[in-house]
Amino acid sequence: MNYPNSSNHFQREHAKLINNSFKHLLLRDLIEKSVSDTELARQIFHAPFAILSHNAEKDPFFNYANLKALELFELTWKEFLLLPSRLSAEPVNQAERERLLALVTQNGYIDNYAGVRISSTGKRFMIKNAVVWNLVDNGIYKGQAACFTEWELI
Repeated sequence: MNYPNSSNHFQREHAKLINNSFKHLLLRDLIEKSVSDTELARQIFHAPFAILSHNAEKDPFFNYANLKALELFELTWKEFLLLPSRLSAEPVNQAERERLLALVTQNGYIDNYAGVRISSTGKRFMIKNAVVWNLVDNGIYKGQAACFTEWELI
């Protein structure tokens, strides 16, 4: 997947999948949907909160991060897409992360997750009140996404 920009409509189809799955499960829009699909994708990419997703592989890799997520994890777009999502948590926190993702798979979403994540330079940050949800397109599981508006460097 290429870096979201105006020439690829800010990865419009993936942004729609993120928003539509969120709305289906949480009964509200991630971003107010009174705009075109391309504008929705642009707003998701430039949102003041973190939005990211990973694919549906057994050991999933990230396949999307908005600018805020890239900033927090201190990665470029290309670096982020090469990262197995399990590596966003320190080894000591990976079992808890796996438990969380299993709950999301089973229940569709959780909306009160808190946990420690680590940037590429080793900065640790606590995310709070994160929403994590399944990405589903026409009944087909496509991975999971997360958003969080609260974080604190630790």
